[in-house]
Amino acid sequence: MPKGKPTDVPDDGLTTRQRRNRPVLAVHTGDMKGKSTAAFGMALRAWNQGWSIGVFQFVKSAKWRVGEEAAFRALDASGAGGSVEWHKMGEGWSWARKRGTEDDHAKDAREGWAEIRRRLAEQRHDFYVLDEFTYPLRWGWIDTDEVVEALSTRPGRQHVVITGRQAPPALVAAADLVVDMTKVKHPMDSGQKGQRGIEW
Repeated sequence: MPKGKPTDVPDDGLTTRQRRNRPVLAVHTGDMKGKSTAAFGMALRAWNQGWSIGVFQFVKSAKWRVGEEAAFRALDASGAGGSVEWHKMGEGWSWARKRGTEDDHAKDAREGWAEIRRRLAEQRHDFYVLDEFTYPLRWGWIDTDEVVEALSTRPGRQHVVITGRQAPPALVAAADLVVDMTKVKHPMDSGQKGQRGIEW
């Protein structure tokens, strides 16, 4: 895509302006860090455009206080850009012991997806971040085909970015933009754990 020009223009009957304004489904996947960070960078651009933003975190614990959440809450309170809603779905399910059973967590994930689906139907937000959403899909808690169908037929001009490792192939195929974060080098390779201001 040299100089921002597409290498191939489809014969779809759309004008350049119509094609440019289509809603985007983005997937940030891969084993390296930076997937959520890149998604929140996109959300920051959306906020600056005055768009309504809905953030839904599916794995990170409700007790965690991540820097992005604090920053977006401050931006929302400023009234300068778009509105921001931040939701944590369930207790979080990844790296530490959590209250409840796997069935409880699966139920929370399904309820979270049901809420997102309602908001998509209502066109509640202009930009959605579904953070770590690939995990409940991979674990079979939420049906991937149902998600792909809902996202492919969402009304209006709602942009969606999904993060998480090992995105299901059907989701990758349906997406307009897919990034695979591949590790070249990481501080953990030499025994350095995550640190404040870099990982959170």
